[in-house]
Amino acid sequence: MKIIFMGTPQFSVPSLQSLINEFEVAAVFTQPDRPKGRGKNLAMSPVKQLATSCNVPVYQPLKLKNNNEMIDKIKELKPDFIVVVAFGQILPKEILDIPKYGCVNLHASLLPKYRGAAPINWCIINGESSSGNTTMLMDVGLDTGDILLTNEVKISNDITAGELTDILSNTGAKLLVETINAVINNKIQPIKQEDKASTYASKLDKKMASIDWACSNTNIHNFIRGLNPSLIAYTHYNDTVMKIYKSRILNELSDKQVGCIIDVSKEGLKVSTGSGVLLIEEIQFPGKKPLKVKDYIIGNKIDLGMILK
Repeated sequence: MKIIFMGTPQFSVPSLQSLINEFEVAAVFTQPDRPKGRGKNLAMSPVKQLATSCNVPVYQPLKLKNNNEMIDKIKELKPDFIVVVAFGQILPKEILDIPKYGCVNLHASLLPKYRGAAPINWCIINGESSSGNTTMLMDVGLDTGDILLTNEVKISNDITAGELTDILSNTGAKLLVETINAVINNKIQPIKQEDKASTYASKLDKKMASIDWACSNTNIHNFIRGLNPSLIAYTHYNDTVMKIYKSRILNELSDKQVGCIIDVSKEGLKVSTGSGVLLIEEIQFPGKKPLKVKDYIIGNKIDLGMILK
């Protein structure tokens, strides 16, 4: 099988490696190199790094739509499949029609739920108990193609978006290989998605990361772990930004104002919420490294009664 792979972030890397191990990857398409770090030096995407180390030709078009040069190159390669995993561009119909068996996309949710850019984050923010991967035949819509295969992963009460991303990245790679083999051997009957059951996972925005302490302790806890490590939820302590990396739901009630710090100990900061008490276990202040509260309070003071806003 001759495959063209399209992907960009670390999430895509296990999938590319699995395809290289099992099939012929004729080319890789990834996003252009981007400035990174304090020096703003151009950096290769994780997918480009792997492809280069495996001597797979790499193409980095700014866009594929109306890009006749790249479209001609894809046609020239005569792929059996185009496999897309978090590429970052929507493929035009002209490209979708090129491969013999079609374009297969790996999406990190149980479609039709959580279509869109940030399915893993929103799945956790919304308190879902399970997630998974879906492989689908791509069409011109956004994650609307016919479903090929799925796998499911249980979500624990404390798992972060970053941790779930790692799990789905690896299980998704296995699902992709299984999908391609099944398509080749005509062992899959594609299933149309039920649009009425669909939900949308919009792209994360820095403006959304501020904590609303009027929400319940459960909702805030899910919000904190759902943004970690993409944005990191934050609040204001005495007009200073305090980022919160880790929290724990406590079976306690408080009649204090929402956002009030009601206890400070080695366990963390107990904060009153709209419903229940939340324990804040790991924090970060500007210019400092993230620290567990028990380590931060060794040389710093956090005042009882302060209202986080």
